[in-house]
Amino acid sequence: MSKRTGKQKDMTRLVHAGREPARQHGFVNTPIYRGSTVLFPTVAALEANDQDFTYGRLGTPTVRALEEAIAELEGGHRTWLTPSGLSAIVTALLAFVSAGDEILVADTVYRPNRRFCDNVLKRLGVKTIYYDPLVGAGIKDLITKKTRVVFTESPGSQTFEVQDIPAIVKAAHAAGAVVILDNTWATPLYFKPFAHGVDVSIQAATKYIVGHADAMLGAVTGTEQVSAAVAKVHEDLGLCTGPEDVYLGLRGLRSLGVRLERHQRSGLELARWLAERPEVARVIHPALPSDPGYALWKRDFTGASGLFSIVLKPVSEARLAAMLDGLSLFGMGYSWGGFESLILPFDPRAYRSATKWQVEGPALRLHIGLEDVDDLKADLDAGFARLNARG
Repeated sequence: MSKRTGKQKDMTRLVHAGREPARQHGFVNTPIYRGSTVLFPTVAALEANDQDFTYGRLGTPTVRALEEAIAELEGGHRTWLTPSGLSAIVTALLAFVSAGDEILVADTVYRPNRRFCDNVLKRLGVKTIYYDPLVGAGIKDLITKKTRVVFTESPGSQTFEVQDIPAIVKAAHAAGAVVILDNTWATPLYFKPFAHGVDVSIQAATKYIVGHADAMLGAVTGTEQVSAAVAKVHEDLGLCTGPEDVYLGLRGLRSLGVRLERHQRSGLELARWLAERPEVARVIHPALPSDPGYALWKRDFTGASGLFSIVLKPVSEARLAAMLDGLSLFGMGYSWGGFESLILPFDPRAYRSATKWQVEGPALRLHIGLEDVDDLKADLDAGFARLNARG
């Protein structure tokens, strides 16, 4: 690891964390290491198996560079890379549960997370109980002697409920449970999970860390106390990230700060503009003072990303399709966090059980990219015109 001090700011850390030019013949970037076999110089070294790198699946200098950088930014003890955000979730959960255990999961988590709990964990004998993400300190009433994990995601997927993480952590730790947080929306720049008591932070690094919609990557970061458990499961699952994807994660990390500033600024401008549109019933954005989660967001977060949702006033499917089908700058597709703007209709009623989704009309999730804001407004304005023109 390169020599830095704890006094440096995140924007400086983004540039220097995980880099060791002196070990790379002076080159600024850690190169892509491809390989499976790592040679040992002697029989003694082979039997000791304690050199920095022993086998390609267990890590390379490229992998180590990104893991060290993410751990430093999040404030955790160690990071493990995985091939996707979902595999990061799976790794974190499997590190702490056995047959007969229970876990508490926020009702608003990423839908594939829920499918893993309902299908795989259920088959393995682990019971998942979904809870209202706004329960706060009341989580203590849901924790039993069998509870091993409280899984949080703040803000919640699609509907952006902000959780009281410190209150949940306090109750969970009092009962001996581990707290896992999906920190993808805020990234380590806008929410410091370990400063708020979280034990494990996961990220779909596919999103803002990669930042260019061209790689799949996940990250699991833990405290020193949980590192052994996570490391064992990570190795036993045989997880191995592709070298090019890791390199793209390193490259994206260097510009994360300036990109997030733009995503935040443009996202808030678009959110305020949409709040004034006659077609919009409400905007769901934690960084707006009108949002129910604003007080917690302001207390715990240092910024907002470019992802938020809106609810339209009642409108037919045909009129909504006319709006969305003709958009030229907003693409319709899954994922987010890249340089491009995206829009996606959603209805979470089929995959919520502890809460009810009751809204005025159809809901749309928007990711505001790096385009000019006026151009994005014009694209949406033309879309609303098509919506209003349909009978």
